[in-house]
Amino acid sequence: MNAVRGRPGSPVARCGGALLACAAWLFAAAMPAAAQGVAAHDEDASARMLIVAIAEKADPAPGAGSTPRGYAGLPNYGGSARSIAGATGLARDYELREVSAWTIRPLRLRCMLYEIPASADRDALLARLRGDRRVRLAQPLQRFDTLTEAPDAAAGTGYNDPYIGLQRGFAAIGADQAQRWSRGDDVRVAVIDAGVDTDHPDLRGRIAAQRDFVADPALPAANDRHGTEVAGVIGAVANNRLGIAGVAPGARLYAYRACWSPHAGDAARCNSFTLALALGAAIDAGAQIINLSLGGPADPLLEQLARHAVEHGAILVGAVPPSRRLDGFPLNVPGVVAVTGVDDPPSDGPALRAPGSEVLTLEPGGHYDYASGSSLAAAHVSGAIALLLQLDSRLAARDAVALLGGPAAAAIDVCAAAATRRRAPDGCRRTALAANAAGTPPRSR
Repeated sequence: MNAVRGRPGSPVARCGGALLACAAWLFAAAMPAAAQGVAAHDEDASARMLIVAIAEKADPAPGAGSTPRGYAGLPNYGGSARSIAGATGLARDYELREVSAWTIRPLRLRCMLYEIPASADRDALLARLRGDRRVRLAQPLQRFDTLTEAPDAAAGTGYNDPYIGLQRGFAAIGADQAQRWSRGDDVRVAVIDAGVDTDHPDLRGRIAAQRDFVADPALPAANDRHGTEVAGVIGAVANNRLGIAGVAPGARLYAYRACWSPHAGDAARCNSFTLALALGAAIDAGAQIINLSLGGPADPLLEQLARHAVEHGAILVGAVPPSRRLDGFPLNVPGVVAVTGVDDPPSDGPALRAPGSEVLTLEPGGHYDYASGSSLAAAHVSGAIALLLQLDSRLAARDAVALLGGPAAAAIDVCAAAATRRRAPDGCRRTALAANAAGTPPRSR
């Protein structure tokens, strides 16, 4: 169902002990030139520098309904007036001089580069700052050196995507381990959804076809987020030194816009007509998987199209709605794989469980952010099935469900499923990513 844009708890805390990953994320935002100059040319000055992060909070809206959802309203550099005031208060309370500041939209943080007084004890000051409820992160300005031989992976994970350590759902289902045997290469996955930002750098080369069945100038695809979020979970490019990795980074995505957002950030909606056109296009394209992260009432036309697709070998994946009922489209069609989030209440019928809470994924305009909802859970399952289809192109939906653990499982395990297909029962092992995913992040202050 429609992804709910949510505050990711404590984004920095989600890095766990992976300080290097956190630092990489912080410095992924362009540091202003003034700060670079201070850091680069004066070692003594650098020793007196601290990086401190606080929550970036949008300023109150002037009127009800005037603030768009998400982070589109946040400024590019200094932050909102509320956050600037918070940073000014910290500087005053601890006698710090702000050298520079910048915002990190995906983390919803405002970061400051502070200079401490020459007479101050840096370690003692850091300890005080870390105990301040206003502070999300406090650390020294650390030095990093380039290496003669560039590493092939980020933090020993086997990936060079900088946000891989923050993809808890990706790790929890064993996608990193399953990708040793399969990347979902050339498996055709139709994403029937809102618009997909096909120019996103982390989807480059993954979009096999794109069609807009809304095609209304009053409803521009630029307003849409949901389709890009779903496509990112399924097929974001892996090991391109950008962002995240999709569950099936080798899949070929068919982006069919059948839903739209009336205003930027709004929930997307669809209708029988646009969905019928998109389903027909997916069938014509020979899609092996059709992801339907949407729901509504029973619909005879759509049910016929879905039945046709199922009878001709396509695997349809649908998201369980908030009502938990399975009697509406697409879940009322026999053979459609129902998916709910691992943290969601039980549904009225059998459903696979997959990560659907605070999932880091793609946003239009080349951005990244967290999103939640059974839509993202369904996308994880579509990506997992794509991995299995590369290993066995004749795999039926019921077999895929059984391999992934079935409705009784607490969550799907695509590594175990792929290992079974590869006859490698001992092929799954606990990795750094899996250990991070299993940990419980500290609560936000």
